[in-house]
Amino acid sequence: MREFEAERERRAALGDPAWGKGAQLPAEIVRSIQKFQVGEDGDGSALSGKADLAGDPVYSEAVRLFIAEEQNHARMLKLLLEAGGAGTLDGHWSDAAFVRVRRLLGLRVELLVLMIAEVVALAYYQALRDGVTDPLASEVAGRILADEERHVPFHCLRLREGLAGLPRPARRAVTAGWRGLLGGAAALVAVDHGPALRALGVSRGAFVARTLRSSGWMARAMSGGPLPASAERGAGVGAGV
Repeated sequence: MREFEAERERRAALGDPAWGKGAQLPAEIVRSIQKFQVGEDGDGSALSGKADLAGDPVYSEAVRLFIAEEQNHARMLKLLLEAGGAGTLDGHWSDAAFVRVRRLLGLRVELLVLMIAEVVALAYYQALRDGVTDPLASEVAGRILADEERHVPFHCLRLREGLAGLPRPARRAVTAGWRGLLGGAAALVAVDHGPALRALGVSRGAFVARTLRSSGWMARAMSGGPLPASAERGAGVGAGV
């Protein structure tokens, strides 16, 4: 939890990007950002409710801080779109599908599905940060990417605890299935956001491959293996997460 609190203080001290300088965004990038903005925008009530039921007040508060960061992502993306003269969408089918699946069962399923979205987001915001020519869009993508790089190990740690009671073969089966679903989700996003990815210099195949390649250590960590040192720092291991 301390990592989330420290980030909240750092974010307040840093302040917002300079929205007033405007943004020059190609139409395909605008449409892509609009869809991701919908995915970031939500009240998180289902997740926070399940976290409360887990009986760990420290974790429950960390989840609320995580939700606040996701809502800040939605806010920044909305302001970025406005800086580029565009609005937001009322909804998108991909976000609706993810939300329905996440709410089917308990906290473990919610986190496994949420992790799919988070890992896809890592690849997307990296592509946006590195490939977009507009400085404001690149700054916003970089800020969101830095948050997502902390969120993923945070969720990995909780899932490792949640899966610890399963036999090792079962844990491996769960994480293998998770990676399969991740690959399918990445492929859907690559198709849906294909024009934007091309504009950012990333092919559909490269996007899917990057997403899957990045998930190897996550699957190992969820099934009981160690987190890389950088991920431990991001999750605040040893610092009262």
